[in-house]
Amino acid sequence: MKKIMIDMDNVICEAGFLNVVNEFLGTNYKFEEIKVHYVQKLIPDERKQEWIEFFKGSNPYDNTVLIKDAYEVIEKLNKKYDVYVATSFIFEDDRIICENLIRDKIEYLHKNLPFIRSEQYIFIHNKELLNCEIKIDDSLSNLSGNAELKILFPAYHNRNVEKEELKTKGVVKVNGWKEIESILL
Repeated sequence: MKKIMIDMDNVICEAGFLNVVNEFLGTNYKFEEIKVHYVQKLIPDERKQEWIEFFKGSNPYDNTVLIKDAYEVIEKLNKKYDVYVATSFIFEDDRIICENLIRDKIEYLHKNLPFIRSEQYIFIHNKELLNCEIKIDDSLSNLSGNAELKILFPAYHNRNVEKEELKTKGVVKVNGWKEIESILL
């Protein structure tokens, strides 16, 4: 069976990190207003340490929602392909946060995608190292490396990627999980 790498944040689920940032800042940011990839970049430098301590006591996956059609399509893909959820856990500011994120991600995946076994989780920052036939991610940089098919999932931070750049990098941009289903199933 062919191997598929599926990113977690902003591909399988969304909103958790933004909700924690909004809670910390007392704001109500919406995805369409954000121009950075990592929403924690919205935290002012002078509040970074305060943010780290706040985040240590938070679980962004408490308020994370599955993206429309993700459950159904991934469940079908899991029957036809070797599916792996490849997700980053790196939080540059603090090692303890990284450990907490791994635990939080595992708990979220167990609860929300019970058909994906723990052996199908890959915690990695540099996804270029992964050898698989199909990659699905919301970040162009995570689609680098070898793969027969590279699929860019729509997200707030990649909405302005030019068609020429996609073509140059051999990437197909989709509109959601139903389009992925039509391509792969």
